[in-house]
Amino acid sequence: MTNARISLNRRHLLAGGAGALAAAGLGPWGAREVQAQQTQPASQAQALPPYAAWKDADSLIVHSANTLETRRDAYGTSVITPREQLFVRNNLPPPDASIVADPDAWEIMVEGVKSPRRLTVRELKSMGLDTVAMVLQCSGNGRAFFPSKPSGTQWTVGASGCVIWSGVPVRTVVEVLGGRVDGTRYMTGTGGEKLPEGIDPLGVVVERSVPLRGMEDALLAWELNGMPVPLANGGPLRLIVPGFQGVNNIKYIKRLAFTTDQTDARIMADSYRMAPPGTKGNPSQPSVWEMPVKSWVNHPLPEDRLQPGLVQIEGVAFSSHDPVKRVEVSVDGGKNWRDATLFGPDLGKYAWRQFVLPAQLPAGEHRIVSRATDAGGHVQPEERLDNVRGYNNNSWADHGVTVRVG
Repeated sequence: MTNARISLNRRHLLAGGAGALAAAGLGPWGAREVQAQQTQPASQAQALPPYAAWKDADSLIVHSANTLETRRDAYGTSVITPREQLFVRNNLPPPDASIVADPDAWEIMVEGVKSPRRLTVRELKSMGLDTVAMVLQCSGNGRAFFPSKPSGTQWTVGASGCVIWSGVPVRTVVEVLGGRVDGTRYMTGTGGEKLPEGIDPLGVVVERSVPLRGMEDALLAWELNGMPVPLANGGPLRLIVPGFQGVNNIKYIKRLAFTTDQTDARIMADSYRMAPPGTKGNPSQPSVWEMPVKSWVNHPLPEDRLQPGLVQIEGVAFSSHDPVKRVEVSVDGGKNWRDATLFGPDLGKYAWRQFVLPAQLPAGEHRIVSRATDAGGHVQPEERLDNVRGYNNNSWADHGVTVRVG
């Protein structure tokens, strides 16, 4: 693949504060997180947790110390999501901020290769370099639209962003270390969060396995949008698996292993599974891996004051491994559709595409929805795939907006 390469203006990295909040929840299997109103005005922005204090509070909704959502009206039309506005989702409180003081000293153990060894970020930087633009999205993005209100953060569209990662290709590291051992079928990453004492480590450790196809364009990344990966988003080193939901992109990665089987960690075995309503997750059910094709409108929004006349309807669309080829827009809730125009730079198959449709909107109420189709022929569905935890919601009906004109 030819990855999109971009030179970004480097911005001053604001200090991120002292460490994570010890009182934060333990992820999807812990206590139900504190919810914020999705209509929270920017002028009433809540205080950010210390490790993310450098982010733009007016662009974020604070659900809990470990969950910050990008406001729908904050995305803008510039393709790349600024680090200051990028969402945060941590299954465990992040490690102490001291780990990003000397990021090159961070170590990762690579196993399941013919010459397993521990490598520092400094050593990784000598092995190779690549850059990928991609959508980073929490698998629960869109959970708030499920009528059943599944447990977990009630994300709307803001647990997502299009960002640029730089680092060494995983396949290059594997080659340097002699190649994979025979019989391996999964790439397994383990996060470096501090585990609570007195709890079975497998019950809380952030450790995920993905099929080897995920290794194709995977990176061990130390840069996000041209700056060191911040603690809030997984620094000093993060496993990046383009096309896969965010939980598979392991933060603070301390171990990368090529394994015969999936990990037994609870976050893999029975969490992040597409379990039907009324059941519990288990290894027989599909795991939350690749992202389904998806789009939504970012303008206009319900809070906008619109006058009758021409309105520029714009939004974003993306898929997993197949680039978006078409976006349709309806202003009557899906009864009639028109092709939108894809605009802006095409940053590759893993990035989102922006779309725009000029539409004459008369006075009254309008339900605006969008429907994306990718190069593989996958069409964004009208209905969500119901599941107990509210994962992988790509329903075009759910993601629409209702606006009043006049």
